[in-house]
Amino acid sequence: MDAAVALLCEGGWPAVTTRGVAERADTNPGLIHYHFGGLPGLRAAIAGRAGDLVINPLVTELLAAVDERAALVTVRRLLPAATGDEQTTRLAVELIAGATRDPALGEVLRDQLREARGQIADRIGQLHPGWPPARLTGVATLIAALIDGLMLHCMLDRDLPSGEALAAVEDLLDEEQA
Repeated sequence: MDAAVALLCEGGWPAVTTRGVAERADTNPGLIHYHFGGLPGLRAAIAGRAGDLVINPLVTELLAAVDERAALVTVRRLLPAATGDEQTTRLAVELIAGATRDPALGEVLRDQLREARGQIADRIGQLHPGWPPARLTGVATLIAALIDGLMLHCMLDRDLPSGEALAAVEDLLDEEQA
């Protein structure tokens, strides 16, 4: 998987071939066919691994936040690191591009994002046990979309005032608590 992810970062999905991965991993292409059932299975496994590398670090840190303000501090801290890391940026771009071109890759990414939103909704439910499930799901979706959008905009515009956007979210939290 490490060899395959490296190829994905270097050359995108066109570089991810059974032969290319086998050569990079110094293994027999037949083993890749045996373990993954061919190129489609290999690509789905790569998409899963790449999604883990892009999505899980941020979600794990968000779930560890003691409250919404701590989660905002986490996003403020991780956003520049995530968008400044070339591997994370390339993987994110390739995941989205692959998901839009290949329905099987789209399913992998969709499932990972659903899982992440579910985990975020569960954590919000712990913080707000009286909220109905629809609100938990809606807020989790907005949080995920906010992070995705900020990452995209930061990747394209290094001068984006993301701190101001997060300060606006903090103001909304203050208004809700008032």
